[in-house]
Amino acid sequence: MKTKLDHVIKEIKLLSNNEKMNVAAPDDGLIKQYEIELGVDFHDDYKKVLKEIGNVFYGTIELLTLSRDKNYYRELSSAVKDAKDMGVPDNWLPICEDNGSYYCILPNGEIRYWTPDGYSDESWPDIASWIKNVWIEGN
Repeated sequence: MKTKLDHVIKEIKLLSNNEKMNVAAPDDGLIKQYEIELGVDFHDDYKKVLKEIGNVFYGTIELLTLSRDKNYYRELSSAVKDAKDMGVPDNWLPICEDNGSYYCILPNGEIRYWTPDGYSDESWPDIASWIKNVWIEGN
């Protein structure tokens, strides 16, 4: 049975016309390396997104990337360090940078928007809703 996440993943693949960034989508091993390095267990839905559309190029949204050499623009571990230095809460994992602000996934799978110039109450109940509302409909 297809989930809401399966549907938005399919939709973003179709909309992107299979355009991809010049970095491979991560596999389970690379995701595990990042989890260990960052000291965070990634939410299962986020892992699925990373593996299936983590390198898709569509519109103005670009997910933070996972790469073996960590030498890629908008690489996750560098972005996490920068975000934490700016004040992003420790249990919020940035998934996308937006002009110095961050979309972050919380341990429960909720997505929150964090901005350095004040409190933001923008949130989405899950990554599927965020992909639909921000990545697809926001472009």
